[in-house]
Amino acid sequence: MTGSRRFADLVAIGRIVRPQGRKGEVVAEALSDRPDRFPGLRSAYVPAPGGGSRRVEVASCWPHKRRFVLKLEGVDSIDEAEAYRGLELRIGEEELQPLPEGSYYHHQLRGLRVEEASGRGLGTVDDILVTGGEAVVLVVRGEAGESLIPLATPFVKQVDLAAGRMVVTPLEERVAGARSAR
Repeated sequence: MTGSRRFADLVAIGRIVRPQGRKGEVVAEALSDRPDRFPGLRSAYVPAPGGGSRRVEVASCWPHKRRFVLKLEGVDSIDEAEAYRGLELRIGEEELQPLPEGSYYHHQLRGLRVEEASGRGLGTVDDILVTGGEAVVLVVRGEAGESLIPLATPFVKQVDLAAGRMVVTPLEERVAGARSAR
């Protein structure tokens, strides 16, 4: 069944890595920090031609080597499962768990205008890097090029999703302030 939802409007939660077994199961890796959603997953969307989405029903799911094995309805052979290799699994934003105040899903931050407190525009959030450090890093692209800004309180002063903007203290300013404080 092809859904009326645009695939780009859905939120990525996983990627199908490869077929598993001979009965059409697939191995999926979680793309979020909420892998606990997989055992209870009953449906998801995969891409359809023309930018649309196609809903797939999940008959069962179980953990396997830090990934998950999914049995999709109507996928009953290795060849049928192979057709899903590399596809992202997505869900609607309405299915996401609410986050505590001051926390954001990555997809909510992409595309936000980034400004200094003075109102000077730095660009937009183009990507988010998860480095394994304490804070993820925002990749901001603008007329002056690319800036990397840690997603941490000393740097991000305000996030206004409704207005589509974020107010930051650029890294250069924080470094200059630290030097003058010595």
